[in-house]
Amino acid sequence: MKVKCFLVIFCLSLMSFGQTKPNILIIHVDDLGYYDLGFNGSVLHNTLAIDKLASESVAFKNAYANYPRCTPSRYGMMTATYPVNENKGYLGGIPDSKNFIKQFNKEGYDTSYIGKWHLGEGDSSPKSFGFKHSYAAGRAGGIGSRFYPFNFNKRNGKRHKEQVEDLEKDGEEGDYASDMLTDATISFIKNNPKDQPFLAVLAYYSVHTPIEAKPEDEERNKKQLETISFNEGPEYIKEGAGRRKMRQDHPGYAGMVENIDENIDRLLKTLEDLEIDENTIVVLSSDHGALSNDGHKGYRELASTNLPLRAGKGWMYEGGIRVPLFVKWAKELKPRIDSKSIVMGMDVFPTLLELTTGKQLDGLDGKSYANVLKGKETWQDRIVYWHKRKARPHSTGDYNSSAIRSGDFKLVHFYENDKIELYNLKEDVGETKDLSEVNFNKTKELLDQLNKWKSEYLIPEKMNLFPPKRKGKK
Repeated sequence: MKVKCFLVIFCLSLMSFGQTKPNILIIHVDDLGYYDLGFNGSVLHNTLAIDKLASESVAFKNAYANYPRCTPSRYGMMTATYPVNENKGYLGGIPDSKNFIKQFNKEGYDTSYIGKWHLGEGDSSPKSFGFKHSYAAGRAGGIGSRFYPFNFNKRNGKRHKEQVEDLEKDGEEGDYASDMLTDATISFIKNNPKDQPFLAVLAYYSVHTPIEAKPEDEERNKKQLETISFNEGPEYIKEGAGRRKMRQDHPGYAGMVENIDENIDRLLKTLEDLEIDENTIVVLSSDHGALSNDGHKGYRELASTNLPLRAGKGWMYEGGIRVPLFVKWAKELKPRIDSKSIVMGMDVFPTLLELTTGKQLDGLDGKSYANVLKGKETWQDRIVYWHKRKARPHSTGDYNSSAIRSGDFKLVHFYENDKIELYNLKEDVGETKDLSEVNFNKTKELLDQLNKWKSEYLIPEKMNLFPPKRKGKK
């Protein structure tokens, strides 16, 4: 009898211990620029919920995407590696020992991925990768329309080239995609067993194109724009193979940003209503900078400006890779602004795994910044890298390039014509003063480091991450 009583008490204690593990909610916004938020300086985008979240978080001023475009950046985040492959990679080939989602599953987490995946299908789908629950997360990298039926392009009436799963089946006239994704996430959280922690990823298809806001949101921002002066500055300037937008003045895009803000408010209120907000880690970030540049194929509808950062999506300048990053854990982390530490998207899962389980995985590029969040370390001298060989001068005006940041200095190498630029980001965050010719020693030092990294990473073993060919297929 005593043995049975001991076992019952022991099992109950394990359940109790399991309940103390923090929940995790990762909110990933597509194409959201660093300066698209009121917290970071936007005067048009009214982001009250996100601004409040930021004020309650450790808010990073030097957080970076792994790549200035969607798919490689997301691959880098999910795998904690530099995305030198620049494609979807091959998630099905990631061993369990380096698969963060399967590690969380082992620790008793209920795991969910909702929204934009764009990282493959089959054995590279969210569920094959380890997520127990998945919704509207398939191969599609974009959406035909933000309004039901979603998979049709409103401008030409044709079906979108890739279909977003689930939304069209579950939606009805008047539904808006971001609202439905939020509904699905709230449903997952509410239905999660109370004695089991969850890890939920909500990856919005917004604020990527198509730029389609709810009519009332767009009208509200049109009225607000009438009160904003742009001091007669140019609306566009020439950059690369195209133009760069210099004003944050798109009422439709502003409406989309504000809709995301309203949905995030709903998510945070759900955590409060369930009384789990104190012990839920909330991470909010983006996959790269806002769409601010077009290319030589002609003018396109540009969403925003990343000013005072230079350029935007597609570019290795700060506007293309610096992103908002807020991490809130009310129970454990003291809110503050970290203006020194250099952190990357590929650091997110190593950090969360250490915070929740104390574990670290070996042999990865991403690092846990748990001690940075706790105020025990500052990563101001970190060295990080980027490489791009799939430029899109036709659509975003950018060229093939590599980059390195070491402390305050950043070097960009446009390697096809051997053009080198050096900037001191502490003094010149807009990258307006090229120091490569006046600071030769620093230029040589960083270029040597960048080339050494490329010699170690741009090799078949690192870049050939495709699934094996099927028998009978050439």
